[in-house]
Amino acid sequence: MNNRIDAHQHFWKFDPARDSWIDDSMQKIQRDFLPEDLFPLLQENKFSGCVAVQASQSEEETNFLVDLATKNDFIKGIVGWVDLRNQNIEERLNHFSKHQKIKGFRHVVQGENDDFMLRKDFQNGISALKQFNYTYDILIFHRQLPAAIHLVNQFPDQPFVIDHIAKPDIKSGDILSWKKDIQEVSKAENVMCKISGMVTEANWHSWKPDDLKPYLDVVFENFSPNKLMFGSDWPVCTVASHYTEIVKTLEDYIAQLSIQNQNKIWHENAQSFYKL
Repeated sequence: MNNRIDAHQHFWKFDPARDSWIDDSMQKIQRDFLPEDLFPLLQENKFSGCVAVQASQSEEETNFLVDLATKNDFIKGIVGWVDLRNQNIEERLNHFSKHQKIKGFRHVVQGENDDFMLRKDFQNGISALKQFNYTYDILIFHRQLPAAIHLVNQFPDQPFVIDHIAKPDIKSGDILSWKKDIQEVSKAENVMCKISGMVTEANWHSWKPDDLKPYLDVVFENFSPNKLMFGSDWPVCTVASHYTEIVKTLEDYIAQLSIQNQNKIWHENAQSFYKL
């Protein structure tokens, strides 16, 4: 059945100034990626839809995704950007609440100081999300997990999801401090985790599924199939892999789980978390 949901992918019209994070090592993705590029990949891999996640920090970005989602039914939800530090945050959230496909927001915290999530103005923004039923995607490097633990415990009623399993250093094989923090953050009932973005933390040119396994083991052991969802991180993933290979790596890893648990990871958890 084609009912899978890709809970994490991006669209953009490439702009070298705005998208400066896409440097020359990522030449492969220095171009436009739009719904017509993704749709055949979703069909081929039995997906019925996706969640489009912000890639740049502007309200224009959110409007761009809304426009794409309006024209493409298979984009089931949007994780946009809004300045959570804005004193008028409630007014901005109210403005966006007229767009049904906006399910939540994200800030590229991995590009900020490690204590960014502890800032009063940022936390004020987080505190405003709940009344509009918005989720929050946590995008961080593993060293920022202690601040994330603090954040999610401070807002126990706010639904959070950790993107890219908090970007452990898979390339070096360093796992210990990340594992300890994952054990801690997974205890919070309001936190889910996306199995996404792993291949780009591994060696782009020589990674094998076995390199990812120890990290998947930790995530499954701590979050369980009830709190995990699949995301391709397309097109970023294409610097190290391709869509079908990303999907197959997870298919193989979860093959021993019950169909019921596999369905949770492939679509049910994303549907309930983002209210798709």
